[in-house]
Amino acid sequence: MALRKLVNKKSLGSLAYYYESQPGHEYEDIITSIIVGCSMLTADGVPVAGEYEIKNAQAMKIMDSFGVGGSFTEYYAMDFAADVVLMGHDGPGHTKIAEGRTKIRPLQVFHGKVGSGVSVEMSVRHGPVTLLSVIESAGKVKLLCAEGASVAGPILEIGNTNSRYQFPLGARRFVEAWNAQGPAHHCAVGVGHIAGRIEKLAKLLDLEVVKVC
Repeated sequence: MALRKLVNKKSLGSLAYYYESQPGHEYEDIITSIIVGCSMLTADGVPVAGEYEIKNAQAMKIMDSFGVGGSFTEYYAMDFAADVVLMGHDGPGHTKIAEGRTKIRPLQVFHGKVGSGVSVEMSVRHGPVTLLSVIESAGKVKLLCAEGASVAGPILEIGNTNSRYQFPLGARRFVEAWNAQGPAHHCAVGVGHIAGRIEKLAKLLDLEVVKVC
């Protein structure tokens, strides 16, 4: 409710947040339920990015505006035997594009942060997906995208968004081609193949766009 009041008061279309605290501080108590609140906002058209990743909040907003989700994600691992990239993130997830039911998992320690509380655990819906990153390159903004697929298989059940992705280039070549464009380690993932629509948006906004696959 407090987050919704903030969004309404400031007329926010997206949001990025970051916090630091110390054990026993009131901020540690406030943060116990913020992941659930931010996930609810994200599913309701106000995407929320963690780690104060403002560029990725905008990538998430673009994907959500296309009606395909736009969940906060980063690399977790690569499975060379299965040729998949495992990607996800702690914090807000876009629950409208989840595979099956979204779980709320209590964590005694938040990942990399002070405090504990409830977190959102989900996988992105199996099937075609598109990744989008908003990149700042030499003072200019460009869009980076890739099409792949969310596939079934074992994931880390640690209270995070987590999915297995396959790409036409293969896992190794995809990671090399993606990182060669200089993105941040975060990106937004949405369901369906919409690279063509992203390319049209880039043309309307006079932005460079790179599609790696």
